[in-house]
Amino acid sequence: MRNRSAVVLIKNNQVCLIKRERYMASTYFVFPGGGIKKGETPREAAKREAFEELGVAVELQECLGICEFNGIQYFYLGHIVAGTFGTGTGEEYTDESRNRGTYLPMWIDMDKITDLDVRPKEMVIKLQALLADRGKVEK
Repeated sequence: MRNRSAVVLIKNNQVCLIKRERYMASTYFVFPGGGIKKGETPREAAKREAFEELGVAVELQECLGICEFNGIQYFYLGHIVAGTFGTGTGEEYTDESRNRGTYLPMWIDMDKITDLDVRPKEMVIKLQALLADRGKVEK
């Protein structure tokens, strides 16, 4: 198990998720993120992973949650400050020998995420509670 860090991006009442299809038999969604490298902080990892997976630079705000799901996972609320969404060039897109299925970044309407297999589910619940408390969606 490896500790991971992810970024939660919200725009126009949509959240950014990575659609994963593994071996064409399993489809699920995850928040953009990945393993924390040696010597890297969880915040640094979230920023790096956003660039690698999405092609964007992000500014991080607060940590929305920490949960245990195949290791410790950190989730940071953030927003895009530069780059072009969907132009990530991380190894998940370029290393064909990985054989781990497909990765597709996309924006999903907030009111539809409960109908999807989003992992970990507890972050969906925390995100919905946060947005309800704030009464608005981040820009």
